[in-house]
Amino acid sequence: MTQIGIMIEGSRGLNWTRWKGLLRTAEDCGFQSVFRSDHFTNPAGEDDQDSLELWMSLAYAASHTESIEFGSLVAPVSFRHPSMQARYAAAIDDLSAGRLVLGMGAGWQAREHQRFGLPFYDFATRYQMLEEALQVTKRLLRSDTPFDFIGEHYQLEDAILLPRPARPGGPPILIGGNGPKRTLPLVAKHADEWNADALDLVTYRARRAILDEYLSAEGRAVDALKYSLMTRVIYRRTQAQLDAFLHESGISKDEVAAGRLIVGTAGEVIDQMAARFEAGINRIMLRWLELDDMANLELLAHDVLPQF
Repeated sequence: MTQIGIMIEGSRGLNWTRWKGLLRTAEDCGFQSVFRSDHFTNPAGEDDQDSLELWMSLAYAASHTESIEFGSLVAPVSFRHPSMQARYAAAIDDLSAGRLVLGMGAGWQAREHQRFGLPFYDFATRYQMLEEALQVTKRLLRSDTPFDFIGEHYQLEDAILLPRPARPGGPPILIGGNGPKRTLPLVAKHADEWNADALDLVTYRARRAILDEYLSAEGRAVDALKYSLMTRVIYRRTQAQLDAFLHESGISKDEVAAGRLIVGTAGEVIDQMAARFEAGINRIMLRWLELDDMANLELLAHDVLPQF
């Protein structure tokens, strides 16, 4: 299985005009999926830009596309109570006839929490919240009978999600991140898909070996998971165009050589993607930062997608 999708940053200028254009381009050009981050602001030191609230934008995607898969990469548990988020996810998955992927994470950007009055707990607490939220989410999506949940951060009494999700078990749950001590154990225990973040192939293989051990300890087979990788892509048809863009963007040769980006003209991009698929990655999410540049995204689709 080889799938190629797009990933965009939801706080870097995403408005309705750009979101509509991106979804239209992705579906028309044959990309398998569109994923977006869930942020309200940019990190400290960066100017804030337009942003769309995650679930509003995914509801639009559900009702205005026909074939592409879409989802959150990832929704911080610190933004929304897991019982409400499970309701949003189930409803949007039903609306799209089963095309949502629910990506969940602990949250990391202090600035957006402080700016909008959202509590930002220490690292250990956020991961405790994420583990409880994963349990709550799975039970709401998958339990056909009411249940109680008594956790340190969340308490539910006689809870059941109605109507029941049309897709058995509800949308698949994705966990993103590379951390071998906290993230990967959660992936092995709870996830349907692991999304690695911009890893070079040497590091990716090492993390996969660690994850395989965690899966074995949980009694799960290696093929119980889908394996995806999110990484920035920079594509131009000619070397001169590519060099000019890299220079203007301040991207160094060392960054390109480190292997955490996919950079090149058609043949180079095809080779770099093929190497990732050969390493056992099922889905590549190409991080496209230039939201007003649909022309080069269309060229990438035309020149690269048919090879896979």
